[in-house]
Amino acid sequence: MKIDDYLDKLLDLALIAKNNDDIPISAMVIEGQKIIGYGYNTREKEKNILGHAEINAIIMATQKKENWNLQGTTMIVTLKPCSMCMEIIKQTRIDKVYYLLDKLDNKKEYNKTDFLKLNSSKEKKYKILLSDFFSKLRAKK
Repeated sequence: MKIDDYLDKLLDLALIAKNNDDIPISAMVIEGQKIIGYGYNTREKEKNILGHAEINAIIMATQKKENWNLQGTTMIVTLKPCSMCMEIIKQTRIDKVYYLLDKLDNKKEYNKTDFLKLNSSKEKKYKILLSDFFSKLRAKK
């Protein structure tokens, strides 16, 4: 499949989002030459903050592969992913992301949320719980 064939499909998907009054963004996950996941924005339609094209494409791909690890795949997106999607893409181990268009210069992401570390005696208890979980997980492999 040629890149223009993928882009034609992406533009068709973006149009679906637009027709649903969502931001016309679309994405697909490709393994080899095969599309294993695709999506478009559904945030407004589904009233779900996670309804981004990239996340919807990742969900489909992970279901198809029956594995959250998408190493060995590529993603193509119509618009450069937001910071949330970038982090999810990294977590799924997607190898490369190609995007068609940069965000507008005047488009700023909301970043006024404060992240504050708690000081609590419960920290040690949680640290042990977390360490135990990962020790058991590694022992299974």
